[in-house]
Amino acid sequence: MNRRLLLGWAAAITLLGLMPAARAEEPPIRIGMSMPQTGGLAGGGKASLLGIEIWRDDINARGGLLGRKVELVVYDDKSSASETPAIYAKLLDIDKVDLLFAPYATVPTAPIMPLVKQRGLLLMGNFSFQVNSKVHHDMWFNNAPWGPADSWATGFLTLGQKAGGKTMALLSADQEFAQNLATTARDVAKKLDLNVVFDQAYPPSLAEFSSIVRAMNATKPDIVFVASYPPDSAAILRAVNEIGVGDNVRIFGGAMVGLQFAAVMENLGSLMNGVVNFNTWLPEPSMYFDGTKEFFETYSKRAVEAKVDPLGYYLAPYGYAMGQMVEAAANATKSLDQKGLAKYLHENTMQTIVGPITFAENGEWKESSTLEAQFRGVKDKNVDQFRSPGKQVILFPDRLKTGDLITPFEKARE
Repeated sequence: MNRRLLLGWAAAITLLGLMPAARAEEPPIRIGMSMPQTGGLAGGGKASLLGIEIWRDDINARGGLLGRKVELVVYDDKSSASETPAIYAKLLDIDKVDLLFAPYATVPTAPIMPLVKQRGLLLMGNFSFQVNSKVHHDMWFNNAPWGPADSWATGFLTLGQKAGGKTMALLSADQEFAQNLATTARDVAKKLDLNVVFDQAYPPSLAEFSSIVRAMNATKPDIVFVASYPPDSAAILRAVNEIGVGDNVRIFGGAMVGLQFAAVMENLGSLMNGVVNFNTWLPEPSMYFDGTKEFFETYSKRAVEAKVDPLGYYLAPYGYAMGQMVEAAANATKSLDQKGLAKYLHENTMQTIVGPITFAENGEWKESSTLEAQFRGVKDKNVDQFRSPGKQVILFPDRLKTGDLITPFEKARE
């Protein structure tokens, strides 16, 4: 064998030996986001971020996305809408991230919608409500299971009507999120021919609800729909526990924010019994899909170290699912082309740990998976009880239902 041939073989072997190293040195795929780590939304933001981090670790353990490691670039938006536009401009123009995830919640997300639409970018939404209703961005996909805007009120009020309810009381915080829900509830009540006999918006600073509960009781409603924030939810339930609402009330609750989080649930304990309220995931038999059990086993261990919500039902699995959807779209298209990813997400059903997700044209879920569940047999000061089925029985939607409504409300509280 001549010298030239030997040198050729040596060069080829050297090149082959370098190929794995070259592949390993490919830059990571960088996913940028802001996430509230301080401020009023921090509790939810931290749980959501942990869910996303678990997906990142899982996909990296499998060799990465498109053969490249996934890296998260995260900034604290301090739960403020004024912070997010500058953060997302930095993520795009300075950090040069490949993909964007939205921050947790409506308020921080709304200001970045015009930016992502203007630049023609994919944005995976994170539990915001109707932020795309006016922007109409065709590359927006919400991970939250809300579905059509009227789904929360429709599920709850239909349950009340089936239980014999004909009149409704509406109690809502005077803030945008709660008022949007209140408006929807009025529209749904009209469609269902329910007579609204009490309609009260209260200031966000209100801390004592006894007088409002008494005024509501005087109208003798059959259905009580409440759209409240965590401090209000607790105060309202304490007032109801003290005063009662009468045997005429068939169903009570609906849209009480706070009753999804472990700290609030542990604090309120038995005061929640009988309440029917929205949620997104619960440890009921109908809620387990491929990978769900394994996700929560990992989350429960890491939540202790991260000092986040020990249950994580409301947000964390949907953070993981957001990653799963990007992963599926990228693997199918073999690309990070954002228009291609958006097209795939629009045209296909995504299989995730929270179940199959199909998107409507507006980027919301085609079919709502927002749960209405009734608290039952809850004891005081015991967060671990909520890890078992039966403490929040799913009443709606029918395809996920695990029990029937106990009514009237006063009986269900027993």
